[in-house]
Amino acid sequence: MKKLLIILLVLSMLVVAGLVALRGYLARVAPQTAPPEQRDDVTIRRTSSGEVVGFFAKAGTRAWLGIPYARPPVGELRWRPPQPPESWEGVREALAFGNICPQKPLWLIDVGEALGDTLGDEDCLTLNIWAPANATRLPVMFWIHGGGNSIGTGATYDGARLASEQNVLVVTVNYRLGPLGWFAHPDLPTGWPLADSGNYGTLDLIRALEWTRDNIRSFGGDPDKVTVFGESAGGYNVLALMASPLAKGLFQRAISQSGGYRPASMTEAGDFRTAGGHEFSAREIVNRLLVRDRTVADRDAAVVYQGDMSTDALRGYLYDKSIAEIFSVWDETAFGGMLDFPFHFADGVVLPNQPVDETFSNTDNYNAVPVILGTNRDEPALFMAWDPDWTETFLWIFRALKDESAYLRAVKYGALAWKARGVDELAEAMTRSGNRRVYAYRFDWDEEDTVMGYDLSTALGAAHAMELPFVFDSYHLIPIDGLFPPSEARDGLARSIRNYWGRFAATGNPDRGSARNNPPWVSWGTTGLTSLILDTPRDGGIRMTDTRISLQAVAEMLAADPDIASEAERCDLYRRAFAWVGGVDLQTLAPQCVIASTVGD
Repeated sequence: MKKLLIILLVLSMLVVAGLVALRGYLARVAPQTAPPEQRDDVTIRRTSSGEVVGFFAKAGTRAWLGIPYARPPVGELRWRPPQPPESWEGVREALAFGNICPQKPLWLIDVGEALGDTLGDEDCLTLNIWAPANATRLPVMFWIHGGGNSIGTGATYDGARLASEQNVLVVTVNYRLGPLGWFAHPDLPTGWPLADSGNYGTLDLIRALEWTRDNIRSFGGDPDKVTVFGESAGGYNVLALMASPLAKGLFQRAISQSGGYRPASMTEAGDFRTAGGHEFSAREIVNRLLVRDRTVADRDAAVVYQGDMSTDALRGYLYDKSIAEIFSVWDETAFGGMLDFPFHFADGVVLPNQPVDETFSNTDNYNAVPVILGTNRDEPALFMAWDPDWTETFLWIFRALKDESAYLRAVKYGALAWKARGVDELAEAMTRSGNRRVYAYRFDWDEEDTVMGYDLSTALGAAHAMELPFVFDSYHLIPIDGLFPPSEARDGLARSIRNYWGRFAATGNPDRGSARNNPPWVSWGTTGLTSLILDTPRDGGIRMTDTRISLQAVAEMLAADPDIASEAERCDLYRRAFAWVGGVDLQTLAPQCVIASTVGD
């Protein structure tokens, strides 16, 4: 019996390790410990800051890693717009990834032990390039990683196979995260609009695109054919770049995978929560710091103390704080270490200060480039499938869903709300604005195996981030057998997706893909069609559909759903579904739930 328990414990630890890897997969990695690659002087290239040398990478590509695109944002450059990098003498070796940007570490599932207080270094503004051999004036695909804008690194994504197969250059980039990437305190004005915007992470991406414009020819890329693409928070950042007047002309196409766009007001970004600020606004972060370092006893005292601080004293206080101290104000993190905080501030300079619909309904208000917008059919499942509220576990091993019907309803409505906000409503607005090259997709692949009794095809299905291995041909990055069981159908779908992405990067129209052997992908509204379904032949294959959804329609579907067991469950579904997209007025969509909640309190 004792031997059996030991075996079960070891197995459970292995499963936990795998699930931990899944949670952090393509969102963040530990500091790089691998030795540098072997340089090859054939790869010496000149940049505006000096020469760099790379190495021969996978799939016959050349790679350059950890190239600085901006000066390290340390010291007085913390919470300042990025500055061009300093020049260097000689040839700089670009053989290893740069530092990850500061972030909270990955938390272990149901264990409560972290791998440290923080990871990363403020000196992190670097990018990585993969190019086919003898590249000349090829399209450039500029990847922005996800992770809630608070975790992640470009180092997680190997662009070699995408670059080689699609004959493109792939660039991945680091940018400032969390409170270092977005922080706007109203009592720290500089008179410099860019600095006062608080949108430092967005400005980092713009700076990296400027670097790409100025230098990518040396690596064989075409600065007039740049596609920005990203997933989750990366998709949000793609849409922020489309909205930013400062990014005009820096890219010519855009792909937002599981993204959206909902900029915070400057009040939400900076003010006390009693005045309309976010729970982790800049002023509330200072409150928490003052309490945590025992300058004051509680929040009320912190409000008074902060109000009495001079601008110089407040600035000195914040700049003296270590990274660990700043990130310590978050006692709890979301899935994979992500922070709850506002980002993308509608400051009127970096990002427009107007409603989202107004921004994307007029081509004068945004960068109206050809764009692909998409979501996965079961988006919320990635976050729910490992949640003990929904699952039965034994020794940390996930075994089954507690109530499969209720689970699938919650997944369905959360995914529909995400699709409405992140795809359909944006596609409608952009098309009305006159942008005729708006393309939409839904990723439906759901052919996972059952692992140790847990049916992943039901629990995960086409969950958030599941399309990423198909785009990057990187199934091996997730160390869980059965998550992506190999098959010709899987690999065929993956090739089709990469072909569509490659064709779009080259021409601004995905059409039939770069191999020209896929079903045609037409723009939003063409002959009444809207979105391309991405799936294997077993479930209908790749095909166009005419479906479209709005948040109002999701609310009406929820209200009329006869399978919902009680009004309490219905209201819970309202709250869960619209929590995924944020910024939804529940009072308007489901006033009965707001009233019930108030009475219950």
